[in-house]
Amino acid sequence: MTKAILSSIGAVVIAAGLSAQDAPKKTGSSGAILHPEMTVAPDAGTYDKPAATMGEKSSEPWSATTIGAAVDKKAQPGKAVNVTGEIIDLSCYLQVGKHGEKHKACGTKCLQAGQPIGLLTKSGAVYMLMEEEHDPRRDGQTTFRQAAIDNFAKIVEVTGTETSFGEYKAIFVQGYVKK
Repeated sequence: MTKAILSSIGAVVIAAGLSAQDAPKKTGSSGAILHPEMTVAPDAGTYDKPAATMGEKSSEPWSATTIGAAVDKKAQPGKAVNVTGEIIDLSCYLQVGKHGEKHKACGTKCLQAGQPIGLLTKSGAVYMLMEEEHDPRRDGQTTFRQAAIDNFAKIVEVTGTETSFGEYKAIFVQGYVKK
């Protein structure tokens, strides 16, 4: 009888172990960088010493054109931030995990073709980056995309307005309106 009980307990333990191995694994929720082996070039900055800065500090989180374009002239809540991270092509990063120097040629082409611009932090957080000024952005009167292309696969410090909705996080960057 004792042997039967021990055999039953053993079977339950083995089944539980196999069941845990078959359980779906969570992806993207760990906060870790996808493919950390894909690094920036040695001269592309570090998290302690970014290669460049992007964005201007502003006394207001949103520009007049953003407030003017907002529903009832009330933009979403936002806060001023300085975030350091690698400029990435958001589409390739989320689809296949590519970033860093080995992805520079492909990612640059993707940004030139209009793919979304991202910022990958040391902790693995990912932000979408966009020009803050609504009307100039809408009308193609900004230089932010080119600045992001010029800094692609580099670690930079970005100053802007952070906003989020659900799981989506974005930083809107001021200072790139064509003069």
